[in-house]
Amino acid sequence: MTKRTIGSLLLITSTLVAIGACSGGGGEEAGENELVIWDTGLLGRTNDDGSADMDNSFIDQMAAAFEEANEGVSVTVVQQGGDISANSAQFQAASIAGDGPDIRIQYAGGPTTSFGEFFTDLSPYVTDEMLESMAGFNVNREGFEPEGRLLGMPYGAGNLFTVFTNNEILREAGLDPQDHPETWEDMVDNAQTVVDTTDHNGFWVANLEGYPGAWIISALVGGELGEDAFTQMYSGAIPVDDPAMLQAYTTFAELGQGGLANPDAGQVANGDSSAGFIGGGGAYYIVGSWENNAMVEAFGDDIETFFIPMLDGSPYPAMGAGGPEIALSITEYSEKQDLAGEFLQFLAEPANQDTFVELYQTQASNHVDGDASLIQNPLLQQQFAQLSESTDGVVFAFDSVMPQATIDLFYRVNAGVYLGSITPEDAVAQLAASYEQEIAAQ
Repeated sequence: MTKRTIGSLLLITSTLVAIGACSGGGGEEAGENELVIWDTGLLGRTNDDGSADMDNSFIDQMAAAFEEANEGVSVTVVQQGGDISANSAQFQAASIAGDGPDIRIQYAGGPTTSFGEFFTDLSPYVTDEMLESMAGFNVNREGFEPEGRLLGMPYGAGNLFTVFTNNEILREAGLDPQDHPETWEDMVDNAQTVVDTTDHNGFWVANLEGYPGAWIISALVGGELGEDAFTQMYSGAIPVDDPAMLQAYTTFAELGQGGLANPDAGQVANGDSSAGFIGGGGAYYIVGSWENNAMVEAFGDDIETFFIPMLDGSPYPAMGAGGPEIALSITEYSEKQDLAGEFLQFLAEPANQDTFVELYQTQASNHVDGDASLIQNPLLQQQFAQLSESTDGVVFAFDSVMPQATIDLFYRVNAGVYLGSITPEDAVAQLAASYEQEIAAQ
């Protein structure tokens, strides 16, 4: 799953009344033909003062285009912002009051299905042509069942968890940046060489919120159990405390206490992560393809990218990790569901999906007629070439599948395991207990 901090919190409210003041679901503040959209920073961009960056914000451009094509309709986009736990709690509070938005944009999978009680089934609005031409609908179905209620429309081909390289540091250590490590152990050995022969860290890590742990754990478990590892955990076919989870957490703990990364990794926030790597913080940087643009801007063509390598001996060594990231949902309490459905159909048009690709350069279109020539970022081009070589598939991440409360816990235990304050055994036990509690409550 994907970058988990989305800029500053632009819609912090201390009371439910304050939340309702900018919502459209209740229908009192919003006009009859006004759609209110809450975006968690996935499809929008803002200026420093919080206003919409119309030159660079896809959802705001689409809102303006929809208004132009539909006389008398207005679309208000509110950037909910903040980290995933904060904005989820905020949306839940507003939805309990029936006073949230008409449309919410959030992460696909678990962060969508966990709010199933607040989202309407999109089946009346998603045409057969949309289902046949767009990939990723399955991850937003209730219970991840093929016939489950469709709770969100996927947007974009998704992000991939990847490793970026500081080629200058690797060359200083006598390593060839283009010789990508084949296994996790090979990468750790290279990092050790960097530490032994230079004044640099082998890895640059920003794990205050526990996000790098999410990407690493998801990838390594996928290498052990296959691309359906976490959807099978959700269904109960594989236990959350499977030995593969303990193995992955043990590996992550070793990274945290192995002396190969920046010593302050546990205190560096995700929002500061790319700047630290660009500033020479380490040879390897594990993050996601959403950082492609920043990497090209900083390093030009002197940078390599490759998928997180699996552990030596993994049954699925050619595994990628990531997948569909963005989902758009219509709230159950919205009084403008038909208009919201028209807006989703508008966004699904191939030309509009191509605009998304061309504007952001972080992922391809998930439409079968998407224009691949619009992918100009060389790192994204490399990643999709590597995707074709990932013959074992792409594992849909733990925090893209599990119930929201378990996802929130996932980040917290990741932060603790890295620092050594939580053991791998305790982390896995806590996650298994949370899963059981959340599934029982559904």
